[in-house]
Amino acid sequence: MGAAYYRAESESGDHIEDPSEDALFMLLYDLSGSDNTFVVIQPDEDDPVWFASVAVLDEGGYEVVRHDTTRREHDVLTETSIARIARDLTIWMAARNFPEQPTQHTSNF
Repeated sequence: MGAAYYRAESESGDHIEDPSEDALFMLLYDLSGSDNTFVVIQPDEDDPVWFASVAVLDEGGYEVVRHDTTRREHDVLTETSIARIARDLTIWMAARNFPEQPTQHTSNF
């Protein structure tokens, strides 16, 4: 098994290394308004340059925060669909830079 690029961890201590969209969905599905209120996703390194978090809102729904210092991004939004959150975060994380990961190149053939 290779090195983990990022890790998702919930308030309850559940964690998954390099979570898939389905794994993120399950972590979000297990959130509650009492003792498991958030999930944080960030690189598995000492001083991460990006993170994402999802927190249960008292009035219903979820607050999603995406922050990347290298790209000067800081987005905060609310969402009600955990499927949409899991999909959007998976896409967002795929665009992050991982120093140990080979550079991906695309071509226009």
